[in-house]
Amino acid sequence: MSRGRMTSKASLSCLVLLFLLASGCAEHQPAPGMSGVTPVHLPDVRTPIPLEADARQEHRAVMLQHLETIQAIVAALADEDYRLAQGLTETHLGFFMHRHAMARQQPENFPPAYHDLAMAHHEAAEKLADVMPTKDLKRILPEFNNVLKACVACHLEYRLRHS
Repeated sequence: MSRGRMTSKASLSCLVLLFLLASGCAEHQPAPGMSGVTPVHLPDVRTPIPLEADARQEHRAVMLQHLETIQAIVAALADEDYRLAQGLTETHLGFFMHRHAMARQQPENFPPAYHDLAMAHHEAAEKLADVMPTKDLKRILPEFNNVLKACVACHLEYRLRHS
């Protein structure tokens, strides 16, 4: 390699290094709309649910399945496939799913208030399924919102204990 090329490569490497150092030390600007917002790290005060490893893994799988179902329901509604949205809601979020999930977990380790929240979630899902045949989003979306509220209420109150 010629001496000129080596000098050029060394100069380019120095420029890249200086750029990286300068950008790493530069003052970071907050994201648009976030000026004056200071991130707050609050302690997790949710009630832990003491489950053994297998039951904890099963519970996580059920929660992930609920989230995937919510996404699939939204997609079905966007496609105006109300029958699919209703079927998903009944099968994966309604009382059938609650009975199925509890049979595979350790229901005795869940606090009674958790069961109350779970039942409210499944009841909201049943009401959502009941309005799907109307194909009226002004009736469907408020019921869908109630399902999401039930999800959030439970997640705000409980967490799985990490062992």
